[in-house]
This record gives sequence, structure tokens and C-alpha cells, in this order.
Amino acid sequence: MDTKAVFTALYDVCEENAAFFSGTTKGQAGDAAQRLVDAMTTIQEHARSLEPVIAGFAAVYHHFDFDPHIPANGYRSLVKVVRCCLLHIIHKGRYITSNRRSIFFRASHNAAEMEAYCSALCQLRALLYLAQRLLHDNSHGNLFFQEESGLSQTFLREYASMHKGCFYGRCVGFQFTPAIRPCLQSLAISLVAFGDNYKKHQSGIVEAGDIAPYGVAASSFLTSGKYAIDPELRGQEYERITQNLDVHFWKTFWNITETEVLSVSINYPASSLVSMTATQVKVNRALSVPPVPFDLPLVVDPTHTVTVSPPAAHIGPGPVQMRLISYELREGQDSEKLLALCRSEGGQISLSLGLKTKRSPPSPWLVLHFHGGGFVAQTSKSHEPYLRSWSQDLNAPVLSVDYSLAPEAPFPRALEECFYAYCWAIKNHNLLGWTGERVCLAGDSAGGNLCVTVSMRAAAHGVRMPDGIVAAYPATLLTVYASPSRLLTLMDPLLPLSVLSRCLSAYAGTDPQVEKQVEKVSTLSMVRRDTALLLRDFKQGASNWIHSLLDRGSADSVRKSVSEASLTSPHADPPVSGKASECSLEKGSLRSQTCQDLGTHTNSGASDVQNNASQTANHISTTTANHSSILDITLTPESKPEDVSFFLCKEVDPSVTESFSSVAIPPPAGEEDSETPREFPEGFEPLRSEQLAEMNVQSSPVVRNPYMSPLLAPDSMLKGLPPIHIVACHLDPMLDDSVMFAKRLRNVGQPVTLCVVDDLPHGFLSLSQLSRETREAANVCMERIRDVFTMKDPPPEMRKHRKLERTNQKPAATKRDHTQLSQVTLQEEEEEGLFVGGGASVVDEEGLSGFYPPTNSEAEKIPS
Repeated sequence: MDTKAVFTALYDVCEENAAFFSGTTKGQAGDAAQRLVDAMTTIQEHARSLEPVIAGFAAVYHHFDFDPHIPANGYRSLVKVVRCCLLHIIHKGRYITSNRRSIFFRASHNAAEMEAYCSALCQLRALLYLAQRLLHDNSHGNLFFQEESGLSQTFLREYASMHKGCFYGRCVGFQFTPAIRPCLQSLAISLVAFGDNYKKHQSGIVEAGDIAPYGVAASSFLTSGKYAIDPELRGQEYERITQNLDVHFWKTFWNITETEVLSVSINYPASSLVSMTATQVKVNRALSVPPVPFDLPLVVDPTHTVTVSPPAAHIGPGPVQMRLISYELREGQDSEKLLALCRSEGGQISLSLGLKTKRSPPSPWLVLHFHGGGFVAQTSKSHEPYLRSWSQDLNAPVLSVDYSLAPEAPFPRALEECFYAYCWAIKNHNLLGWTGERVCLAGDSAGGNLCVTVSMRAAAHGVRMPDGIVAAYPATLLTVYASPSRLLTLMDPLLPLSVLSRCLSAYAGTDPQVEKQVEKVSTLSMVRRDTALLLRDFKQGASNWIHSLLDRGSADSVRKSVSEASLTSPHADPPVSGKASECSLEKGSLRSQTCQDLGTHTNSGASDVQNNASQTANHISTTTANHSSILDITLTPESKPEDVSFFLCKEVDPSVTESFSSVAIPPPAGEEDSETPREFPEGFEPLRSEQLAEMNVQSSPVVRNPYMSPLLAPDSMLKGLPPIHIVACHLDPMLDDSVMFAKRLRNVGQPVTLCVVDDLPHGFLSLSQLSRETREAANVCMERIRDVFTMKDPPPEMRKHRKLERTNQKPAATKRDHTQLSQVTLQEEEEEGLFVGGGASVVDEEGLSGFYPPTNSEAEKIPS
């Protein structure tokens, strides 16, 4: 059914029900009937305003796709969400039509349902107006508004005041596949109950000793009933929590599954929730690698080496935590050297280690995994279920890095630790059950960002590059730039803008509440954890620090940390600001030059990077490299702002401009200089919240650093990266990050594939065991990793400059079923408004397009 047919069906069902209930005026039934009439009438008003806007976007949104075979961008996502809301209203309206004469018909309940979707439609109408503004203000083909003021600031202001509770109550997850909605509803109930008890604990209602996360979780279970039976209360409380609670609340809630109550020690696998549901593996070891510097050979000249020093930003040198997962026990994984690195809380090998134990030969493949969690939460334990499956299906060990989290360890600490872990794995491949042949970096969300930036650092240092990257829904732009997909943060239950902004501010080190909140959450459980970490780090780090100091003292020049690696000049170290050093000493914290430069970095651009390996070799000794700071990336006369611009299309077809002008709208006339500018047309105003959200986003130049926002990296830093496979979600607020990054890579001739899964939320990998759709999406990521391992090794020059070749051959259209769907059919159905179900589109390295099984949706078909 096309868009016009959807609106026609909506008008018919609303008019019919409004006419029927307008004659009901008796008592309580009359009140509910009047509510139904008002809701149906308001829905029609919104629909009449939306119909031309939807038709206009449908005519132009294909200009923003990565590829004609992959119809995905933020404008498409917004239109899809609106259509899905309309289909739900039609479905509910027809249910009312069929049952309104029954004695069991609950008029009040159905009125509340229609009012909730009416409110959602009103807010979606406001988002489409903001999308029209984006279309007006952005350059052709660009999905981001490249300023933190103006339209981006407008969106932040509108988000802070717009009502969002309707998306978290009865309508929670309406845009996603039906199989995932019960999980999202349970998550919403759990979160508001947890937040209610967390608030009581914070206000001192309970004893200080009872503030442990599992105590909050236990009490939350007892009080969750009221939120399960009252969707309006749940939505109101969910909105309050997402708008006003600090980043430490989200750290606590997201990590609740890792507490002892919900995740029993893996020493008792029969009692562990993960062990009962996930693939059984023979090796699951938590490792703590001491901060010891080591050397790696340069790719261009193995007789020269570069020193890799341990992470040092913010909290000084410390061990790097990792987890080794292997389906088979392989040679080296039970060696004394590896056993000496094991943490006490890690798992044990399930088979005995006697002489009769069978050990498989080392695998030629290794997956190096960086977990997601907004840079502030989760560990490898949160991602164990799908990592275990990957280890079994790929027949390869998986090494997952438990990097330090913000706000205690902001950028670039996580990047330093992940790069150190990557180099350590290459150096010690024999301990991991790996031959050292092929390695693939894999990560989701924040982990996807780290996969790209670790590869950029490897290229800058001239060490071995990974053979490929698989990034699931990566965050490639950590600024507050507005984009059409980011408008979805108004309704996304897993990624609200207020939560996202807090996580990014914490990672950037600009969260104004960090110091206050660190003291606020210093509960007994935090003290126990921090004391244990302090004792462990002191014990492991003291001897290594002294040993490292003695080694460095004997050298002619001080060896620089890898975190201080030169990205702008291979010649000499830049001067260190004494002011920044004094500031660091006043705070009593150890900081590398990376952190000192953070205080003096004021430029927003990025300079070209000279990554030619032969030039690097000329300026590096056999053991020591002279490096400058990772943050010392400033504009030079030779580096123009266009080098980091998204502007990919230099020439614009006049007909395209004309089609855009029919949809895009400028700001309301005469309102630009007003203290309270009006952002919406006369006669329309979105619903407003009773309490404004706290949206104190601190702007900082560090968020535009290429190692924090790789989408802003100059072309010279992107060239030479390994093949990158991006798996994105059609309804993800971070979709535009993936689309624009794939465009940039393709524009500089880098091999890249983009796969888009439909009807699933951000973070589907963590939900991989909940439904068939999420398992299939996780398998898409696994197959991309397999592609990295099995692809033929191209010559070095091909790996640096090979461009994705496209074929003009279009795949033959096939009947849509649960196994395969032609991209031609997908594109036609999307443009004609026929496609509502799910699936994943991809263009592989040979340019051939394919489609992964679509998901069913209860709103996919409308009965005639």
C-alpha cells in the first residue's frame, strides 16, 4: 500500500469511528467516547498536514543514500517512523470498529491508546518540520548541520522542552519489530523502577550501606508493578529519568547485569545465567596485562622498531584488562605466561589441563573486540553471549578489551588502552592460540569508534595494520551536530539525546557534573570496588613503573608514549605547555602529554597527516620514536577546512535544487532575532513537558579531534585504512554517522561496505539472544568478520588505494520470502511505500548486492 493509500485508510477509519462515538453521551461511557472523538479528529488534522510533507521527502530522500541499492538515511528513517505510527493507528482504529459494539469493549482503555498515538503523531510532525529546516540549511548530499549553534542549538532547545513521555508509555518501541517490543517494555519498567529506588537512595532515605547496585535492583523488583499497570505513569517517570539523572545512574543501571546477583560467578557455570543461555566455551579468561613497554617492527622496514609504551592519560600507567574467549582450547592458551596474567574474577578452563587434554593447533584468525556502552559503561561480560557464538562459528579466539571508562577516564584513555591491547596481541600472538596471520577489529557503537581510531593510530605509527574492521552502528561523530537520524533521539528508548549527550560529555571530559557526581556516588560498593582496583593496580604497576623508569633513564632521550605519537610531524616533540602541567599537578593526577595538550588545544580543524611509511622510517630509530601529541592536530596553511568537510558533491543539478526547495522550509519569517524564536509554522505547536530537560552540553574542541570523531578526519588519515564493513540500523539515531562515514571512505577510494538492518534498535548485538531478528543481525556481523578472514590478501598498494568497484549488472528480482529479497524489489517497494518489513541490505566488495531475511511486522499489511 503506497503513502496515499495509507492516508486514505487513516481518514476513513477515523471519520467512521468519530461519527459512531459522537452519538454516545451517557455517563462514563460518554466521557470515553468524547475522548475517542477528540483523538480521531486531532489525528486527522495532523495527517492532513503531514501528507504533503511525507510525499515531498519521498521524492528527494534518495539523494542522501550511500548507494542506489542501499536505501538508508535519516530522512528515510523519519518517514518510515511516521508511516509506522500511521499504520498502528489504522490497526487500532479497525480493532475499535470491529469491537466497539461488544459488551467487553473497554472504551476508556482504547481512548487512552488513541490519545497516546495522537500525541506521538503530533511530536513526529514537529520532528518533520525540523527535518525540513535541515534540508533547507544543509549542503546537498550532507546529512549533518556542521555548526553547534544555529539549527543544532535549536534542536537542543526544542528537545529540552518537548514532551517525550508518550514514546515511553503505551507507544514504547512501536517503530521496531514486534519481537523486540516486549523486551523494550520490560526494560522501560525496570529502568523507571530502578530510577525510583536510585533516587531514594541518593536522597538518603535508606542506609548508606544499602546503596549497592544489587540492593537497588532488588528493591526495584518489588516496586515495578505500578509501572507495569500504568503506562502513562511509566512514560512520565521514564522521561524524568532520562532528562535529569546523571551519567553515574546510567553506568549503574547498564552494569546491573554484571553484579553478583544477576551474574553468578563463572566458577559455577551451571548457576550462571550467561552459561545457561550462551554457547559453552573451553576458555574464558579475564586477563590483566601489566603496563610494560615493548617494541614492534615497522611494516616498511622490519629492521627498525617503534616503542609501544603503556597507557598514561589521566590516571597514569596502569594494567590493561582483557578477556580471552575460545571455543577450543588451543596451544598457548594454558601456558604459564598467560596464566600469570589471569585476574581472580576471570573464568576457568572447563577441561582439566592434564597431559591427556586435547589442545587444538593455533587458529590463523583472531577477533579483537571493543565493546560498546557509550564509553561510560559495560564490560566484555555484557557482550559474552554473542562473543562466545562468534568464537564457535568462526573457529577463532576472541580477545575483548575492558578499557577504562569515562568520566573517571575520559578521552584519550580508552583509545590508548585499546591500541596498546592491539599491539600486545600482535606481539604475544602465541599466548592467544593464534598464529598471527589475520586479525579483525570488531566493535559496536563506542567500540566501533575505537576500531577505526585504533587503525588510524596503527597507520600513523607504521606498525602492522589489522586486516579489516567490522563496526556495528558506530559512533563516528561525537559532536552535537544535528542530523535527520539524530532527531530520532526524541523517541528512542535506548538512546535518548539527554543520555547520549551526557555520555559524550563524560568521554570528552567536559561534563560539568563529573566532580560533584563522583563524590555523590562514593557509596560503600564503590569504595570496595575502587579499593580493590587501587591495591591491584598498585601491586602490579609499582614494579613495572620503576623498571620502566630505569630503562628510560638509561636512554639518551626519553621514550615517548604511544599516546604521544606524532600525527602532524615526524620530526620533533612539540613544547609542553607549562601552564597545563601546573594545572595537572594541582589536581594531583598523573597525565601524559596527551592530557596536557588537551588543556591547550583550541583549534577545531585537523591537519593533513604524512603517513608515508618510508618517510616514517627515515625519522625513527631502531628502538625509539620521536612523537608529538595525539591532540596536537591544528590547522596549517596547507590544510584547508575543506579537508575535513562532509561536502562530497561539488556540482548540484538545478532540478535537484528545485525539488529540494519544494520540501525544505526556511525559519519562520521575522523570528530570527527574537529571544524566543518560533520554530514551527503558525497554528502548530508540539506538546511540551512540564519540566525542562537538563541539556548543558559543553562545547569543546576535543570532540572534533579526528581520534574522537573519525568522520572529521582529513582524507590523508582515512587513506590506508583496512577494508571497513559497517553494519547499521535503519531506525538508529546514529544511522547518519554510518552513512556519511561510508560516503567519506568511498570518496577517498577506501574499500567499504555498508549493511543496513531494519526494524531493530541501536545495540541489537546485546539483544542477540532475544529474537530471531536480532540473531540474524548478529550473524550479519559475524559473516562480515568471516569475509575479512577469507578474503584474498591484496598487494600493499591495492590495500591502500583500492576502490570499491561497482558493477552495472542489477540482480534479478525474486519473490520476497524469508530467505532472500532482490535489492531492485526493495528499492521499488520503498519508493512506492510498499516495504514496511525488515531486512538488511548490503553491497559487497565485488559490487553485488544482496539482502538478508526481512522481519515480520504486525503493521506490515493492512487488511482491505
